[in-house]
Amino acid sequence: MKVRHNLVMVGAVAGLVLTSASAFATHSWSTYHIARTANPVNLKVVDSVSTDWQFEFDTALSEWNESSKFVLNVASADDSGKTRKQCQMVSGQMRVCNASYGGTGWAGMASINIDSNGHITQGTAKMNDFYSYSANFKRHVMCQEIGHVFGLGHTSTDRSSQGTCMDYSNDPSSISPNLHDLQQLDSIYSHVDTYNSYDTSSSGDSGGGGGDSGVCNSPPGKGCNKFGTGASKGGPPMGLPVQVGRDFEIWVASDGRGGYWVHHVYVAPDQNGRNFGRYDD
Repeated sequence: MKVRHNLVMVGAVAGLVLTSASAFATHSWSTYHIARTANPVNLKVVDSVSTDWQFEFDTALSEWNESSKFVLNVASADDSGKTRKQCQMVSGQMRVCNASYGGTGWAGMASINIDSNGHITQGTAKMNDFYSYSANFKRHVMCQEIGHVFGLGHTSTDRSSQGTCMDYSNDPSSISPNLHDLQQLDSIYSHVDTYNSYDTSSSGDSGGGGGDSGVCNSPPGKGCNKFGTGASKGGPPMGLPVQVGRDFEIWVASDGRGGYWVHHVYVAPDQNGRNFGRYDD
């Protein structure tokens, strides 16, 4: 019965994912977004990247801050090897990490938790150092994984270039958000919600070390307080694949509490020609 429940759950979410994936012009990732009672979203970001990725991290945050719907602030930093490898989520916040996660087949992965209303309550963007990349590819994958945590999908999945990090081309211009990405965020976040699903506190304590110290002031049972505050332990399960493309995969798992874990995987460049290979500097 549990297997059947999981299949029904994945099928339902797959419908949302597949519907959005075909609408490249709007490139929203299903209906997922961060709930907020007012714009912009003052989203706390936990910096868990090493010096090898600091430039890409700082650049991506600066570029995404061009959106009128987001103010991204580094709430804390912890780039210890253990923290980066675990990359634990913090309620109501986004953590960005890099580490050698092994031969997983993915170069980058964005993971979000969505509540029963479809609102994003927390997320991580991870870069896999097991593989080696050029400078342009690092800019591209960092920018894209952060964009997914906001609720953005892809502008294309056929390797054509739209001059944005949200495509899958090897165009050197596809390393940053473009105007269309910012307009898409304007559309996704054009309305307001009845509660906040992100950490709106003024405290700077974001659980930078991955501990259970996340702060959230959403109403009881809502947003980042739906399952209690603090970082998730042990990492969310991958679940089952609901969409598999040439360069990406989407996996979904029930969180057991009425919501879902959703993972967007960026397939790693390989030496067999299955992916488009490394970007040129």
